[in-house]
Amino acid sequence: MIQQIPWIYTPVRTVLAIWHQLIKNEIPELSKCSVLMRERSRVEETIYNMQRAGPGSLQVISDFDMTLTRFAYKGQRVPTTHNILDNRLLIDEDCEKKIKKLLNTYYPIEIDARLSTEEKLPLMVEWWTKVHELLIEQKIKKDMLAQAVKESRSMLRDGYKVFFDLLSEFQVPLLIFSAGIGDVLEEVIRQSHVFHPNVHIISNYMDFDHTGVLQAFKGQLIHTFNKREGALSHAAHLTELKGRPNVLLLGDSLGDLTMADGVMNAQNILTIGFLNDQVEERKESYVKSFDIVLVNDETLEIPNAILKNILKTQDSALTCICTSPAGAYLLQCCHRPGVEGW
Repeated sequence: MIQQIPWIYTPVRTVLAIWHQLIKNEIPELSKCSVLMRERSRVEETIYNMQRAGPGSLQVISDFDMTLTRFAYKGQRVPTTHNILDNRLLIDEDCEKKIKKLLNTYYPIEIDARLSTEEKLPLMVEWWTKVHELLIEQKIKKDMLAQAVKESRSMLRDGYKVFFDLLSEFQVPLLIFSAGIGDVLEEVIRQSHVFHPNVHIISNYMDFDHTGVLQAFKGQLIHTFNKREGALSHAAHLTELKGRPNVLLLGDSLGDLTMADGVMNAQNILTIGFLNDQVEERKESYVKSFDIVLVNDETLEIPNAILKNILKTQDSALTCICTSPAGAYLLQCCHRPGVEGW
């Protein structure tokens, strides 16, 4: 039909080109020097596919320590959920020294780029098991955890409120998968006033006796390099995640990449890795493994920018385009007699 109206053919093609330019996903934050990408075109295509599918198809899976929390502040390391327990309210000086010694022994192994996951695995189990045994010996009282968190230097990354509130507003599930201490993790989020109903946590939880004293840890031990098993066994039981094949994944370790393995019928997965430490030694492996790598970035600016792009509603995008001169002209052209769609 369009051949019968040659005068309209060229203008429609021109306006279509403008249309595609208008709806193109532009995220200027991705051009920052702290952002590394192996293949930017693939990142943009994945974000576009997620945006087209809408909020109802999206879920976010994230690590906690050094991912949602800061790695450092003013030159000093920010405590992890395990480190928050290094408080005289909870443990004695001898226990603190032993836990710190374990950290200095095993953390360099965890981030050593020369070692394989298979080599690290038994040592991570050894580390976590020893720490948990020390904590149990201290007979930690449940009612003191909130005060310990309050007195700690724990900090969520800058932009955390936008991140949590945005996901809550669009009812996008946030699955936090942590090798830390779940009871402490929950308290950090609660005291930051962002513990919304869409937040779900899989972590190492304390088991308190009837008097509120720590006696054991519940269930299977979760550490940095066995999150795949945890993802497969736990995520399948969360009905809120079903029917959401698009995943935004955040982590700070290569072991975090397996957190999405429990997602049923996954379609689009975009992975963001925070490279906090030993940057030069680990940069190559991170760029090969994550879609986006954030170098020494203590904020959630990039995840927030991506989420805002993905969570655009089709109506708002259409309104923006249709109120532009090009969009109005295109709609006018496409409603002329003899022009079938566009």
